[in-house]
Amino acid sequence: MTGYKRTIWVLLCCWVTVFASADTISRIIQQKKLTKVKFAVLAVDADSGRTLYQKNATVPMIPASNMKLVTAAAAVHYLGGDYSFKTQVGLKGSDLIVIGGGDPLLGEPKLDTQDRRNADKLFDEVIAKLKAVGVSSVQDIIVDVSFFDNNRVHPSWPREQLNQWYACEVSGLNFYNNCVRVVATRKGSRGVLTMEPTNSYITLVNQLRMISKGSSAVGAYRNSVPNKLMVKGRLNKQAGFDVAFENPQGLFGSILRDRLKQAGIGVKGQIVQKYAKDAKDVRVLTTFETPIAEVLYRSNKDSLGLAAESLVKTISAENTQGQINGEWPHGQALIRRYLSSLGCSVEQVVLDDGSGLSRKNQLSAMVLVAVLKDMYASDDSDMFYRSLAVGGVDGTIRKYFRSSPYKGNVLGKTGYISGVRSFSGICKTPRGDVLFSILTEGGGSSVRGCINEITQAIFDGKY
Repeated sequence: MTGYKRTIWVLLCCWVTVFASADTISRIIQQKKLTKVKFAVLAVDADSGRTLYQKNATVPMIPASNMKLVTAAAAVHYLGGDYSFKTQVGLKGSDLIVIGGGDPLLGEPKLDTQDRRNADKLFDEVIAKLKAVGVSSVQDIIVDVSFFDNNRVHPSWPREQLNQWYACEVSGLNFYNNCVRVVATRKGSRGVLTMEPTNSYITLVNQLRMISKGSSAVGAYRNSVPNKLMVKGRLNKQAGFDVAFENPQGLFGSILRDRLKQAGIGVKGQIVQKYAKDAKDVRVLTTFETPIAEVLYRSNKDSLGLAAESLVKTISAENTQGQINGEWPHGQALIRRYLSSLGCSVEQVVLDDGSGLSRKNQLSAMVLVAVLKDMYASDDSDMFYRSLAVGGVDGTIRKYFRSSPYKGNVLGKTGYISGVRSFSGICKTPRGDVLFSILTEGGGSSVRGCINEITQAIFDGKY
C-alpha cells in the first residue's frame, strides 16, 4: 500500500469510528439538546445476560421511584410470593383487640367496594362478628402496632412535603392509605368542607376564600396541633385532594369506635395503643389478609410509596425475633445483603428508604438490571413483572408507548423527584426480551420524552 493510500485508509477508519461513536441513543440525547443532563443507560438480553448497550452503567445515581423495583424484588426474595399481610381483630376479656400486620392496603380506597378490605366492608365485618358472638359492649379498644417501630416518618423526607400522599406516615396499622380526602364545595358565599372517610379524629379549619372567576386552588396544611389541618386557598365551585395525617392507627381506632356506637355496641373505655399480639387468651374474630402480589402491584404499577415502605419494614419485622419493630435501617441492611448476593458492587449501592423519595438513595443502572434479571429467572417472575406498568395500557405509563409495536410490550417502573427522572423494566421484542435501565439527573420535564425515545430505540434494537 502506497503512502497516499495508507493515509486515505487511516482517515477513512477514523471517520467510521467517529460516526459509529455517535450511536442512536447518544444522537437522541443530542437532538433533544440534553447533553448537559447526566444519563446512565444499560440494556441486556434477558435470557443470556449479554450486554446490548451501556452508557455510564456503573455510575451510581439517584433512582427516584426506581428504588421501588429493588424494594419489591427484595420483598419477594425474603418473604416469598405466597406471603400475605395480616390484620387480626379479636377479643381479650371485654377488650376489643386490633393487631396490625403492616398491611399498606387495609381500607384501601381504590379497592372494589365488594372487597372485604374496603374501609366500610371492614368495619361492617367486625360489627357482624361481634354481634354473632353476642357482644353488646366492649371496654377498651386496644390497637397493637408493634409489627413496625414507632418511627413513622423517614428522616430524609422533605419536611414541607409530609402532608402529601406520597410522604404519608408508615404504621404497623395503616389505614386508607394513611390519607384522608378533603372535599371543598361552594354553597352560596361560603365553602363547606367534608372528609372521606367521615371521622371525628381530624379537625379541619376553614380558611377558604371564595372566587367567582378562575380555577380553585385549595390545600391543607399542618400546624403545631396534631391532626388539626388548616384548609386554605381560593374556591370557585369544588375542589378535592388527598392529605396525609399523623398517627394513622388513631384514625382507624377512632372510626372503629364511632362505627361500633352507631351499631349499638357500646365502648365504655378508651382507645389504647399497646403490645397485645402475644396474649394467649386473645379470641380471634376475623383476620383481614392482603397478598403480597397486590402490594407489589400498587407499589410498582401505581407508585404507591406507602406500599414500598411497608415492604421494607416487613422484611425487617419478619427477620426479627418476635416479629416486632420492623425498621428502615434493619430492612435496608437486609436489602443490601440481597443485592450483594446478586454480585452488585457496594460502591454502586446506597440505600436510604424504600420508595425513592429520599435523595440519599444511589443505584447504578447495572444494579437495577441485576435485580430485573434475578426476578426474570425467579419462580415468582410472572407475579413481579405483572406488577409493572404497561405501556399504553395502565399504571404510570398508560399515556406513553401507545402505538404498535410498543403498546403492551414495554413494561416498567417510572421515577420522578425534582431534577431526577428514571425508567427501568423490560421490552418484550420480537427478537426476545430485553431488560433495561435509564437513569437521569439534572434535567427538566423534557427528559421524560427523551427517556421514552431511548426506550423505543432499545425496543427496536437501534442502539
